[in-house]
Amino acid sequence: MTPLTESRVLDALRAIHDPDLHKDIVSLGFVKQVRVDDTRVAVTIELTTPACPVKDLMRDQARAILVGLGATAVDIEMTAQVRAAPRPDGGRAPVDGVKNIIAVGAGKGGVGKTTVAVNLAIALAQRGSRVALLDADMYGPNVPIMLGLRAGLETDGKKIVPIERYGLQTVSMGFLTQDDAPVIWRGPMLHGAVTQFFRDVRWTDVDYLIVDMPPGTGDIALSLSQSVPVAGAVVVTTPQTVSLADTRRAVMMYRKLNIPVIGLVENMSHFVCPSCAHESDIFGKGGGEQLSTELSVPFLGRIPLYEPVRTGGDSGVPIVMSEPESAAGRALRAAAERVAQQVSIASFAKGAIPLTAV
Repeated sequence: MTPLTESRVLDALRAIHDPDLHKDIVSLGFVKQVRVDDTRVAVTIELTTPACPVKDLMRDQARAILVGLGATAVDIEMTAQVRAAPRPDGGRAPVDGVKNIIAVGAGKGGVGKTTVAVNLAIALAQRGSRVALLDADMYGPNVPIMLGLRAGLETDGKKIVPIERYGLQTVSMGFLTQDDAPVIWRGPMLHGAVTQFFRDVRWTDVDYLIVDMPPGTGDIALSLSQSVPVAGAVVVTTPQTVSLADTRRAVMMYRKLNIPVIGLVENMSHFVCPSCAHESDIFGKGGGEQLSTELSVPFLGRIPLYEPVRTGGDSGVPIVMSEPESAAGRALRAAAERVAQQVSIASFAKGAIPLTAV
């Protein structure tokens, strides 16, 4: 039998292709280390996100290939290093300590945008990413409620220190106002607050900064596009016609602001009766997916209407924490994987910092 060598191992691993980047993992620089000791082989494969949906598939493919080469012991370590988005033109400097900024918005209120943003952020953190959550919904800062937080923000003498919960570094206007105090600000004041939350917060080694946007197409989105480089936007809708019409406007707004739309999430897509398991399409059926096809935007998934999603948000224990294996929990975790996937694809397409192969 031909002896195992590092060169043979690398050549064999070229058979594994990333389904989104359409190249083999060796050419992409994913294979970071190969160690061969007689018939024992150890390989380190570094992906672009801990939330990669094909991580287990790649590991199994690599193991099968190496056993086929004659390896009697195979050790495959799967790691991840999130790439920083490329620096854009136009003077929008990166945010210190942050690799990728992801806006979560909606064309109208009442579609569960904040619920989706909070659960996406926690799901990404659960998969091993370093995640932050910025509540930029200045008029309705509900992130503290959904995370069960009541503390006020502090500083380290130079910058605002985020509050941490569920693995998230979190900042919200809700930490600075009383529960019943309205925020009555004009555009320039909103712009200043958004800029301060990005630039004057001590963000630490953040892979994904999730920004919960206010609903609609107002000043905050404009401030976001002018202030910081945004990797992309996730737009939340429900299947009903009124929501879809507003969602179309939101997608067009992000495109006009040169913010890529990562995809659509259809929230409250259907209701499954807990007693008889009958599925009811209370707000219509398939509207979000149809709109994503019409607008050539990735569809990130359907989130069912499920009472514990609401109660979890009210009690400060989001569904991906309280019932991760429920249909809603699984759908949100899958949507988070697709968000990370789309950010990685966009980073490669735009020429983000390259990976170094062995």
